[in-house]
This record gives sequence, C-alpha cells and structure tokens, in this order.
Amino acid sequence: MSVAKTCVLVLDCAEPEALAEFYARLLNAETRRGTDPDYVEIVGHEGVRLAIRRDHGLTPPSWPRPEDSQQSHLQVLVSQDDMDEAEREAIGLGATPVEAKDNMGPRDIRVYSDPAGHSFTLVAGEGRLAE
Repeated sequence: MSVAKTCVLVLDCAEPEALAEFYARLLNAETRRGTDPDYVEIVGHEGVRLAIRRDHGLTPPSWPRPEDSQQSHLQVLVSQDDMDEAEREAIGLGATPVEAKDNMGPRDIRVYSDPAGHSFTLVAGEGRLAE
C-alpha cells in the first residue's frame, strides 16, 4: 500500500512576497499564505503548485556563468501561438532574458531569470500542452 503524496517545488529567496507575486501573475495563479510569514504558496489551474521561502542567508543563483551549473529550473508551458505574448508578459513582470537564440525547429524555448535570479523557460511545441 502506498501513502498518497504530492510535490511542491520550493524556491528560496530574500523577498518571498515579491517573488510569489511575480509567479502568481506569470502563471495566472493565486498566492496562499499560512501562519509562517516566510513561506508563500502559489496554486493555479491544472495542478500548478509552487512555493517561495525566505532564506535569510541566501546567496542568489549565479547561473548562467559558464563555471556554474543550472541545477534546476522551471518550465512554463505555453502554446506556440502565445509565445511572443508570454515573453512580453514575463519581461513586463520583471523577468530578465538570459539566452537569445534562433528558436527554429520543433520547439521554441526561451530562457529567463526571475527577479530573484532563478532560471525558468517558456517552452512551446506540439504535444507539450493539452488543448
């Protein structure tokens, strides 16, 4: 018998309220706060679940420096027709483009850092989203 489980990716940062607001707006989700003032969850449609936690001793991510690995990143799935609009929205909310390249091919992938320096990608392509 297996115990039911769920998973939440937690991003550490210095200002959880601001980063939670960035992701809630980017993902069209809502923020949920409990009793811990240093922890905010972002919950959206289709199972989107993310949390932001204050780390008082945080050293911000240094990726994309060549000597550092990315470790992990979020993939935000977007329909191909909406990629340009999603990019404008992400940048308007405070994302910084990290990689600009020719995205010809079966998938369009655009790389950014969020306001706290974590990397994420907007990804489009057939089979990536349920219609």
